[in-house]
Amino acid sequence: MSQDDKPAEATIQLQPARLCDAGAIYRLERLCFKQDAWPWFDIVAVLIFPETVRIKALVGSQIVGFVVGDRRRGAGLGWIASIGVHPDYRRQGIGRMMLDACEDALDMPRIRLTLRQSNEVAMNLYTRTGYAPVDTWKRYYRDGENGIVMEKRRQRGPSN
Repeated sequence: MSQDDKPAEATIQLQPARLCDAGAIYRLERLCFKQDAWPWFDIVAVLIFPETVRIKALVGSQIVGFVVGDRRRGAGLGWIASIGVHPDYRRQGIGRMMLDACEDALDMPRIRLTLRQSNEVAMNLYTRTGYAPVDTWKRYYRDGENGIVMEKRRQRGPSN
């Protein structure tokens, strides 16, 4: 989709992602993350695991974003496992909307995520929203790039 094909002021809707969205989410993962994209089995798994938060962003009927979060209740921790926005819809606040919605749905006192060390755009978003680096996972990605683990402490959550 080109910039000219997008609705002028697209209305973004966030909804729970379901198993019937697996194909569209798989394609979006591949588009957003290329060699780091989750395999088909992992996409299906996150869409059916009971403790997983999964949210899609829609423009009309098109899925333009996806976020998945995992609750680790015993540790009082939530993980943002994947978040991606279609390249044609970036820089419109969709990533921030999905991040906020996933954090709220996880309802944990601490939220973590991992990103490529070179992903400055994502690093800026996460820093602006209260995340701070807490660890570096050496050679975390398939091509050997380090992963930066970031954490946000929240005022809400079951242990507060």
